[in-house]
Amino acid sequence: MQILLNTDPHTDGRHEMAKHLETVVHDALDRFGEAITRVEAHLSDANSHNKAGPDDIHCTLEARLVGLDPVAVKDHAGNAHQAIRGAVGKLQRAVSNTLAKHDPRRYGGTGPGSVDDAAA
Repeated sequence: MQILLNTDPHTDGRHEMAKHLETVVHDALDRFGEAITRVEAHLSDANSHNKAGPDDIHCTLEARLVGLDPVAVKDHAGNAHQAIRGAVGKLQRAVSNTLAKHDPRRYGGTGPGSVDDAAA
């Protein structure tokens, strides 16, 4: 799985941030194996460095799935690490639900909170 980090000029995009993103994404999404080819992250500071405020770092994650439309999620928090963790959690659930819809035997489609459970 390829992981790409894009940032605006006001957001930290150094090697340490890219490594953090890679670690968090791999920990959350490795279970999907080859179903995900790429994850793109976009970090931005909504208020730039001129104004500090709560939840001003935005993280958008997009997962490219083999044979399916991309899955995108957004989260915002007070710092980049929190925004990434929040977005990765959302992305993990969105990818799981999307894959379960298309292949419930492989990715699980039963149990509490699953796609099949919601239809019951």
